[in-house]
Amino acid sequence: MFTTGFAIFLGLVFIFIKLPRRWMLRWLHYDMLVDVSVTLIVLAIHFGTFGGVMAATFAGLLTSVGTSLAKKLFGHIKGDQYFHGLICLAV
Repeated sequence: MFTTGFAIFLGLVFIFIKLPRRWMLRWLHYDMLVDVSVTLIVLAIHFGTFGGVMAATFAGLLTSVGTSLAKKLFGHIKGDQYFHGLICLAV
């Protein structure tokens, strides 16, 4: 179940990487909304078995940690202003 949760999270990371930088930084401004949305969607998809719910919960937990780290590392965009993190991206 942890392997499945990690695979779900890895799929989300790859989708996030493929986003244009501005979209990624705008979504990082709403990190809590992204975390809750991903967790609820994945829970709805994998609802029905204990292993599925645990995998979805683990994926939601990893998503929360991932968005928090990404926001600290890359920053976020609020409106038209870019708040850079440890790494400043050219946007």
